[in-house]
Amino acid sequence: MNCTFCRIVSGELPGMKVYEDEHSLVFMDIAKDVDGHLVAIPKKHIKNILDCDIETMNHLMYAVKKVSDHLVKNCGYDGVNLLNASDESAGQSVAHFHIHIIPRKHGDNIDAWPVFNGAEHEIEEIFEKIKF
Repeated sequence: MNCTFCRIVSGELPGMKVYEDEHSLVFMDIAKDVDGHLVAIPKKHIKNILDCDIETMNHLMYAVKKVSDHLVKNCGYDGVNLLNASDESAGQSVAHFHIHIIPRKHGDNIDAWPVFNGAEHEIEEIFEKIKF
């Protein structure tokens, strides 16, 4: 398979593994953009959250929670940002479901939130469109 993340799971590519269990892997992101930037993935290849079954999602979120708790309780961080892009239209650049874990400290001056240009439609109109 040509998936970079699957190649890390298989050991074909190196990865600095922070946490691993039977179902999930959390490793250092090599972007060098934020200290402690991690990526959490299911070990089986799933394109994104839209393709993910509930059991795999539960396993992945268990790993995300466990690592996030470790960052705060044992590594001196105050909190985390969890970031995900599902589908190319949302900015997904690697076609393997992943959640970025960004460790945070008070006053770290990291702006992890996108800047939005403002809604184009009335909130009630969108509510009627998307409600179950």
